[in-house]
Amino acid sequence: MPDIDGYEVLGLGLYFEDLPVGRKFRTIGRTLTEADLVNFIGVTGMTEVLFSNTEFLRTESDIKQRVVPGAMVYAFAEGLLVHATMQHTGFAFLEMELKILGPTFAGDTVHVECEVVESRRSASRPNRGLVRTFNRVRRQDGTVVLTYNPLRMVKARSAL
Repeated sequence: MPDIDGYEVLGLGLYFEDLPVGRKFRTIGRTLTEADLVNFIGVTGMTEVLFSNTEFLRTESDIKQRVVPGAMVYAFAEGLLVHATMQHTGFAFLEMELKILGPTFAGDTVHVECEVVESRRSASRPNRGLVRTFNRVRRQDGTVVLTYNPLRMVKARSAL
């Protein structure tokens, strides 16, 4: 583990060599609060009535709870992963497919389950690896609400 001024540094991300195909891990949970929802729709401009109008939910919507945008669920999932796996080692987010499988509501607690499904050295940058994971975002009841499969460029410990 690296150190700075004689102190071991905690919280550093995973290197390419730490991410072989088949490795599985999960993040801690995070409750999506009403304040998170209000802040997210405010900062993104996603003020669709489904997210911003409780009278609409009560009188017109099929969904009666405070539903959270799928974009917010994805963003919070990425936040959980950044702290757990990418500090100082994640260099680029290259692509992904994303599927929203069910609703998430204010008050739900989510976590991310990851499985490495692709891991290879970068041909153009041998001190980097390309790693794709299949990520499932689950609510507290075990329901999978969102999946995505990002391809990322990550730092390698050595250039081979």
